[in-house]
Amino acid sequence: MNTEQHLKRIQDKLQQLLKQYAIMQKENVRLKDELDSAQQKMSAQQKNAEELKQQVSVLKLGTGEMNEADKKEFEKKINTYLKEIDKCIAMLGE
Repeated sequence: MNTEQHLKRIQDKLQQLLKQYAIMQKENVRLKDELDSAQQKMSAQQKNAEELKQQVSVLKLGTGEMNEADKKEFEKKINTYLKEIDKCIAMLGE
């Protein structure tokens, strides 16, 4: 093989690599978008699950079906919310 053929072969391989690189970049962007979407859906589902748990706790409390451990956990959550509200009020007062 002469030098021109080697250069042509190298150039062809380089072009192939550049095309593959561009394809991989597009795939990477697509996968990142897909991951972001899945993470947002998961976050929304976790939030929904937490809201449903809270509703169940409130319903149990209202019907008197809550055991002592559940009552204590419920009280902890209420106290946590109250502390957060107090902090917000304090920050607004500054």
